[in-house]
Amino acid sequence: MITNGETGTHIDEVAAGVYRISTPLDVIPGGFTFNSYLIGGEEPLLFHTGYRKLLHGTMEAIGKVLPVESLRWIGGSHFEGDEFGALNGLLAAAPSATPFATEIGVLTSLNDFASRPARGLADGEEFSVGDRRMKWLYTPHVPHGWDCGVLFDVSTKALFCGDLFTQPGAGMPPVTESEVLSASEAMRGMMDYYAHATGTAAILENLAGLQPSLLVCQHGSAYRGDGAALLRELSARVAGGQSKNR
Repeated sequence: MITNGETGTHIDEVAAGVYRISTPLDVIPGGFTFNSYLIGGEEPLLFHTGYRKLLHGTMEAIGKVLPVESLRWIGGSHFEGDEFGALNGLLAAAPSATPFATEIGVLTSLNDFASRPARGLADGEEFSVGDRRMKWLYTPHVPHGWDCGVLFDVSTKALFCGDLFTQPGAGMPPVTESEVLSASEAMRGMMDYYAHATGTAAILENLAGLQPSLLVCQHGSAYRGDGAALLRELSARVAGGQSKNR
């Protein structure tokens, strides 16, 4: 559903009660999508706020599903503008919302930036958002950022994997069952945004062990299918040095 014709922002349900809010921007040839994800229910959660300049469009899209003021959780994978830029505008609109990130992210950035104290989540920590259980996994430097982490919805087996499997392009479907690794590896080859940390393989295997059935990507389409197999294939590609811009 298009929610703003001027920006091209639209919102679509990609899993039960999980909505992709997507805005295309011409930051690279062919365009690029910036996604936030809204999880409805008793304690609505927003994963990634989008850029500060996209605040109005993001709030407009949220409002098509639920009142913005009903948000209770607002977080992101790591501290960059497209993950947390609009945070304070959203906190002002949702006075009961708690910002969250990794413990390192809260310590180094979020508690300085956010207009109220944030919750730092430990690796493997689970928390309730009403009728859903969420699990946080600390993924330092995977794909980048000391403070990086991802969110797993235990009920739907959706893995909110941030910048993993980033796909270029502006006309991306909300969710696909076609493989997305080729597109994301082409993106990695063009702009090598991976940190290539020594722990990358172990971190990706830990994520694969969750057996995710939906990989919820910040850029491009969400992928429905064997998420564990795709994560292991990505790990093999990174370990083999393929698609690295050297």
